Amino acid sequence: MSNLITPVLEISNLTIGYRQPAGWLDAVRDVSLSIQPGQVYGLVGESGSGKSTLALAVMRYLGEGGALRFGTIRFAGRDVYSLTPSELQAIRGTQIALVPQDPFSALNPSIKVGEQIAETLRWHQSLSPQEARTQARTLLDSVRMADPNRVLDSYQHQISGGMQQRVMIALALISDPLLLVLDEPTTGLDVTTEAAILDVFRGLMETYNTAALYVTHNLGVVARICDRVAVLYASELVEDAPTAELYRQPLHPYTRGLLDSVPRLGEDKHHHRLTPIGGRIPHLDELPPGCVFAPRCPLAVELCHTTRPPLEEAVPGRRVRCHRWPEILAGNAPTPEAAAAAPVGEALPAGGMLLSLDDVRVHYPLGRGRLVGAQRRCAPTERFPFARGRAVRALDGVSLTLGRGRTLGIVGESGSGKTTLARAIIGLAEPTSGGIQFSGVSLPRKLSRRPAAILRKLQMVFQNPLEALNPYLTIGEILSRPFIRLLGLPRKEALAEAVKLLAAVRLPEEYAARLPGQLSGGERQRIAIARAFAASPELLVADEPVSALDVSVQASILNLLNELQWARGTAMVFISHDLSVVGYLADEVAVMYLGRVVQVAEARDIFEAPYHPYTEALLSAIPIPDPAAVQENIRLDGEVPGAANLPLGCPFHTRCPRLVGEICRTEPPWQEAGGGKRIWCHIPVAELAAVQGRVIGAGRQVDR
Repeated sequence: MSNLITPVLEISNLTIGYRQPAGWLDAVRDVSLSIQPGQVYGLVGESGSGKSTLALAVMRYLGEGGALRFGTIRFAGRDVYSLTPSELQAIRGTQIALVPQDPFSALNPSIKVGEQIAETLRWHQSLSPQEARTQARTLLDSVRMADPNRVLDSYQHQISGGMQQRVMIALALISDPLLLVLDEPTTGLDVTTEAAILDVFRGLMETYNTAALYVTHNLGVVARICDRVAVLYASELVEDAPTAELYRQPLHPYTRGLLDSVPRLGEDKHHHRLTPIGGRIPHLDELPPGCVFAPRCPLAVELCHTTRPPLEEAVPGRRVRCHRWPEILAGNAPTPEAAAAAPVGEALPAGGMLLSLDDVRVHYPLGRGRLVGAQRRCAPTERFPFARGRAVRALDGVSLTLGRGRTLGIVGESGSGKTTLARAIIGLAEPTSGGIQFSGVSLPRKLSRRPAAILRKLQMVFQNPLEALNPYLTIGEILSRPFIRLLGLPRKEALAEAVKLLAAVRLPEEYAARLPGQLSGGERQRIAIARAFAASPELLVADEPVSALDVSVQASILNLLNELQWARGTAMVFISHDLSVVGYLADEVAVMYLGRVVQVAEARDIFEAPYHPYTEALLSAIPIPDPAAVQENIRLDGEVPGAANLPLGCPFHTRCPRLVGEICRTEPPWQEAGGGKRIWCHIPVAELAAVQGRVIGAGRQVDR
């Protein structure tokens, strides 16, 4: 591989179209790029920019109606679209391999993982069953799989999402490919798992000199793993540059807009307002005549609206499609002024306690299967140091408080209990024990026993608005229902209030006649937020409301939440696995692990040592959107234990990188760490402070 003279992948003047009744609709237009051996090439842009279409075109996986209209794709010097079906089959999965976003749908649920890997090995390398099994174990070792023998003998539903993604990587590496096509391979993973997977990718690239095309919308991931970045917008390549140079000084206003949309560690809503890109990406059949970005560009002039700019080499090794790049490069372009660009202001004054959770537990009883019965008869031992309970302990003693008008951020990995906590507060999960007080009144555990006045004051925004909105009701009907059901307004008045809500979330009045399926993801989430605020709630519970959104749409939603909260004085419980987002939006942060709270701190202090070792690992894993940032490399071993088999003592001790010893198998104390910060850990605060430092890379590194 190291002797290849030609690029591994060379795309020249590529246009990919889909046949429509009215003619061709081009999803990729006139794109050229080249990937060298061992190079990781990032492909970024908003949804609808053409990233996945380009990746599928490289694999020649275009669906029905899709075709290469112009240009060429050459792999190792061979024209991919001139290959015969047998020639194409010979390189797919061997010389070019795809790692998809969703491993759950890519793996066969009815065949054990080991057999799936072994079958592929036998097909490609003609190995015996025993040789294939041995090689499968070696492959899992190469992707740093914890307990590979167990994984080989498991079905996919018996292993975690991170393990499934490692299996997909192992399958892709079977034939030592020249090129990996990675389509959002870490999007659905926890930040700790994502960091471990990225470490695997980077190590494998360096070891095998494998090239990669990495499709993602996560600018932090790009900064961590990619050597070079191509930015797509509305089917066109608008900027192409080495990663460090692009992040240091983006030359296209769209690239700068993406970077300005991302919350950074240490920034908060009171001192920095996010700057989303106005408007929305155009439909492919409604592209403007000049620059495709001109309708949203803060630097657009008349020329931009009438003439399409060429893709030019601004400096050696950097290309940009913009009429104004010379001014941007020289630093003479005006700084874009965003509308209402001021922060939301200082924190709301304390208004008394609104929400209080006292030792809340949510346990789900296990069935009476043979295995469960055996567990009940087994006492904890040194080899199996688990408390064999009769239930899955989703929440296992959570005590938290929230003041009026304040935001409490909840962070932690999948399985930490974040969503169960949200459901317990809102009434969708019945606490097994403990108490929840709201505005000084104890909340009934069952949702059916809560009066309408309480239901009005407690509202929730879910992660997926498409599932939360009735697809058969218009937006006007959806927004009218809270006014009718909770406030008792007549239908005509309710519809008038719904129109006011649309204005509050900056959507036009005509959206009232549309169905949810006719809106973009960001617009649907605005509707979900508007519905939640319809009854003027005192508390809003938001469960991962921005995790699936593009960075610019995410910035718009975060700004919207800030403004509505400030205007109405609503308190908020905001749940996310993204510490950067939580640190920006929240006033206080609680870190959860296996149903327990392990750290509580003011948001302004959460990035200052000392941290609980689990918080320290979370911070270390955050992909910072700055290639120059330096982070301590702390990676957690093993998988999160199941909530039915919680470790004794500190639940984190089985994975803790700062494990002290046997004392960690006992219940830890709560310690004050200064400034109201508290940690649930045996290690003295002074010892943690001596070995921990502040997270590096909190500031913005983009030249102005």
